[in-house]
Amino acid sequence: MNKPNVISFKVSESTAKMMDEELDWCKRPSTPAYARFQAKDGDTVITLYESGKVVFQGKDADLAADFWIATEKMHNKNLEVKDSSNNTKKSDIYVDPKIYNSSSIGSDEVGTGDFFGPIVVTASFVDKANISKLVDLGVKDSKKMTDEKILEVVPEIIKFIPYSSVILSNKEYNERYSTGDNMNALKAILHNKVLLDMKMKTEKYDYIVVDEFAKPKVYFSYLTKSNNVVRDITFMTKGEDKCLAVACSSLISRFLFIKEIDKMSKDLGMNIPKGASDAVDKVGLEIVNKYGFDKLYEVAKMNFKNVDKIKSSN
Repeated sequence: MNKPNVISFKVSESTAKMMDEELDWCKRPSTPAYARFQAKDGDTVITLYESGKVVFQGKDADLAADFWIATEKMHNKNLEVKDSSNNTKKSDIYVDPKIYNSSSIGSDEVGTGDFFGPIVVTASFVDKANISKLVDLGVKDSKKMTDEKILEVVPEIIKFIPYSSVILSNKEYNERYSTGDNMNALKAILHNKVLLDMKMKTEKYDYIVVDEFAKPKVYFSYLTKSNNVVRDITFMTKGEDKCLAVACSSLISRFLFIKEIDKMSKDLGMNIPKGASDAVDKVGLEIVNKYGFDKLYEVAKMNFKNVDKIKSSN
């Protein structure tokens, strides 16, 4: 029997708060000593300690940890990650040239860790003839580019890259979440929707690549009620580094998310922050005081812990 993989690293308070909120749906009722919480996502047990150390244990620990490693690296570029497998360093990413240089459809999403703003999922098609043009534009994962750069680059990308996006408002998110669809289930449903749309519009492609957020068996289990399911998928961790179609989808999703946040700021007459920090709590309280608590339901993800803080401050 294979020994479960164990990955650990220390996170900032900002990332810790995001984890606390994002993983609320799968938290265990009991908490180990000195831990803020323990959760089980698929086959992986995730424990966040009061010290800021987070430990991922299980055969899919690397998959569960990848997103949070990328998130923390936005605050700490010198992040040290301990991996019991000792197979590869987390900073080493193998890029398969066969896939990178192919004509591919790829999908990615943003907004799942933000209290305000929608979840945006995009699928893009990159013809191999356009790869060099995208490289010249500096296309890469949206988490590695500033919002200012994304606003500059994406209008150029969409001039020649076909894409399909779906924007799930927080009102819709709250309604779906209350009926039993957890975050990963919603992501799978939305990914399938845009992939199906791009597949129908694209005559020839070599691969369909999804930035892996759940093992294939789990991903497809979320789609059992869907009539049309895209199944010829290559799942990849850090897909945005390995497939330009995924990278384009990441950038386009972020571009649309920024636009939605800007629109929300204008509609509410206040600056709406991204993420799930203390600044978010202050703005949430301001929205409640100015417009009433029902307004928060329309613009925020109500399963986040920020809601409890806003209620206690009101």
